[in-house]
Amino acid sequence: MPAADLQSFVAELEQRGWLKRIAVEVDPALEITEIADRVTTAGGPALLFERVRGSQMPLLINTFGTRERTCLALGCNGFDEVAARVKDLLKPEIPTTLLQKLRKLPELAQLGSLPPKIVKRGLCQEVVHTDDANLFALPALKCWPEDGGRYITLGAVFTKNPDTGDRNVGMYRVQLFEPKLAAMHWHMHHDGARHFRLYRERGRRMPLAIALGGPAVLPYVATCPLPPGIDECLFAGFLQGQPLELVPGVSQPEIEVPATAEIVIEGYIDPAEDLILEGPFGDHTGFYSLADYYPRFHVTAVTHRQRPIYPATIVGKPPQEDFWLGKATERIFLPVVQMIVPDVLDYDLPTFGCFHNCAFVKIRKEYPYQARRVMHALWGAGQMALTKIIVVVDADVDVHNPDDVLFHVGANVDPQRDIELVRGPVDILDHAAPVCGAGSKMGIDATRKLPGEGTVRAWPAELEMTPEVKALVTRRWGEYGL
Repeated sequence: MPAADLQSFVAELEQRGWLKRIAVEVDPALEITEIADRVTTAGGPALLFERVRGSQMPLLINTFGTRERTCLALGCNGFDEVAARVKDLLKPEIPTTLLQKLRKLPELAQLGSLPPKIVKRGLCQEVVHTDDANLFALPALKCWPEDGGRYITLGAVFTKNPDTGDRNVGMYRVQLFEPKLAAMHWHMHHDGARHFRLYRERGRRMPLAIALGGPAVLPYVATCPLPPGIDECLFAGFLQGQPLELVPGVSQPEIEVPATAEIVIEGYIDPAEDLILEGPFGDHTGFYSLADYYPRFHVTAVTHRQRPIYPATIVGKPPQEDFWLGKATERIFLPVVQMIVPDVLDYDLPTFGCFHNCAFVKIRKEYPYQARRVMHALWGAGQMALTKIIVVVDADVDVHNPDDVLFHVGANVDPQRDIELVRGPVDILDHAAPVCGAGSKMGIDATRKLPGEGTVRAWPAELEMTPEVKALVTRRWGEYGL
């Protein structure tokens, strides 16, 4: 079962030898980034900095920097385990006999017990700061030299729809400006921004809270692309096999936060206020995202445990630890993609694509222009709509091997015939787009061509040795002295 709080998770990492404590004093401005960047790139351990200049709180980073640590956070041996559970949830087998129905009862009872549970008290409120709340008491990082300031980088932002009360949990960067003032950076496509627009239309202040730490599954849940209206806290309960405990905020009681969080920052956004210039920020694309105007977040309380650990992350040229959170989403949400586009056998978001720049998609081709159909279906599916380049290949291609995919791009593509160009929304961080958040996208049909797909000559067979000869050589390999 995933750890119920960050300190339990740290203890488990340390027990497995997956965590390194740093006892010397370090600077949260740039120095921690350079250390973490080197360790993450080398596949090294999680780092717990015990003495961070200017703060009494230790800082944890590179928590999710390997597949093994991300799986540990999710309580699984592999991402495909969770994907199988999601698939069963999406396509449950309908019981037909009395015995099957009786066997199904425990599963149904478990699902019914997974919504979040509201409790009266939580560890996250052992210490409460209101009038004396100070964001600069946190060891927030300045990650890269041209960043606009210090940032909260691993906070789960809790908001609610003002009409329905539906909760959303997202992960957005937060730039610190004053002890009680920050900027909330959310992209126009995100649910937090959608909630903000609803509050603005109604002329109401928007309450929200930022949770740092808490259940080990929470950072992942805050990043995964659930459909609007699906409560991330319910999904967290599903992942950890028990309901997530939430406690009402001390100054914003309409927002509930994880009871086991290390630190909670409560506050509000007034939609009537002018926006504040936020950024630049060194981003996961490997480039700085440019400064732009975002809502002002006013802090009304900071609560925390008696001896909290401050969790942080950095983003930059991949791979960073966010790569493994993205890889978990790629695997876990494969059944969701297949439910929307059944043609998809598998897909891969390659490292160099930085999540939204490129997707390799495998299909079993059965009719002309099927690859085009799949491209357009994916461009209409949730966050896949932001994918700038989609490459579609046949079922015998390994989409997790970029060389195999690119080999078939080189072999099977006639550029004039096999490239599809469209216009639409793109990632806000795509600096190549002519307009922020809007531009062109490209589909590459690298499948074998069928009659009806334009001018198609006789298609040659791909080289492959016969199974008999492969088996013969395998059997005699020792004789060859190789």
